[in-house]
Amino acid sequence: MNRKERNAYKYHEKIPNFKTEVEERDFWANADSSDYIDWSKAKRVLLPNLKPSLRTIFLRLPELMLEELKLIANKRDVPYQSLINIFLSERLSKELNV
Repeated sequence: MNRKERNAYKYHEKIPNFKTEVEERDFWANADSSDYIDWSKAKRVLLPNLKPSLRTIFLRLPELMLEELKLIANKRDVPYQSLINIFLSERLSKELNV
């Protein structure tokens, strides 16, 4: 029975037991998850405590701009790097919602 026929009958193969995480990772890298999971029954979940991956970058700013950012950050009682993140996040949301 090919994949189309299996999915038409809502038949899903049993997910194998894995001995290691590496074995599981290799399996899912090559397997079609729709053969094993009925995604039509999947539910969206919120993971509020999940922290986003961060990447360090180096950014050159004019000295005056950096001093102004530090002044604003001081008034708001936040570190200036956090203020830059807030400003960038707000601007990205604005740009992407256009």
